[in-house]
Amino acid sequence: MGFFTDTSVCIGCKACEVACKEWNAIPEDGLTFTGMSYDNTIGLGADSWRHVAFIEQDKPLAGQVTGGVTGEDAQGMRWLMASDVCKHCTEAACLDVCPTGSLFRTEFGTVVVQEDICNGCGYCVPACPYGVIDQRHGDGRVWKCTLCYDRLEVGQQPACAKACPTDSIQFGPLDELRERAALRVDQLHEAGVTEARLYGHDPQDGVGGDGAFFLLLDEPEVYGLPPDPVVTTRDLPRMWKLTAVAAVSLAASVAAAFARRAGR
Repeated sequence: MGFFTDTSVCIGCKACEVACKEWNAIPEDGLTFTGMSYDNTIGLGADSWRHVAFIEQDKPLAGQVTGGVTGEDAQGMRWLMASDVCKHCTEAACLDVCPTGSLFRTEFGTVVVQEDICNGCGYCVPACPYGVIDQRHGDGRVWKCTLCYDRLEVGQQPACAKACPTDSIQFGPLDELRERAALRVDQLHEAGVTEARLYGHDPQDGVGGDGAFFLLLDEPEVYGLPPDPVVTTRDLPRMWKLTAVAAVSLAASVAAAFARRAGR
């Protein structure tokens, strides 16, 4: 199970942020005016499990008529809005490095933190390729989206998807969502929105595909997403193997040195 977020229909209402905070009893995150457009949440964190980005660009929407001019000569501006969230990676590095088993994969394929087991070591924070996991100030433990695990257990959809008024956030089986997303991209391309693309949908990518993937209208970097995320622990098996070889070589050298000294 997972999320498909179609940013082409996001209106930036932030209903998802509010629903997430209300259902999961997440504390307020500062309520500070940042001066960054209409975006005062800034990004995902321990107290912001959903973040609606507002990106202002000096170019018109595809197909938009500005002063009777279309195409590359058209001028104007557009807003890109996108509701970001934990990606619930298929190959999750946070699971690999958690020493207490606080992070676990649920029967729905999602990744959840058990706050009563987390010891606040923070190993999972740099392991996340998306920079999603965060430690709560004054608490030390890590917190992130659970994809509303408690709601899934009783057959309900996550609060953010339930609250989204435009169906920008869709919840369901990943295979079904991927088919729906591919059709939506084809529809946008036929309408002239050639920049439409999917992000995080491919099971062959560097994290084995995301449990929360997106339809974007520009490059991932524009939305603050890494273009080619990889599992940060992918080299650990090779490193442990090299470490073992080095240890055996060192032990053999020491043994040989003692043997030569004993033979004198």
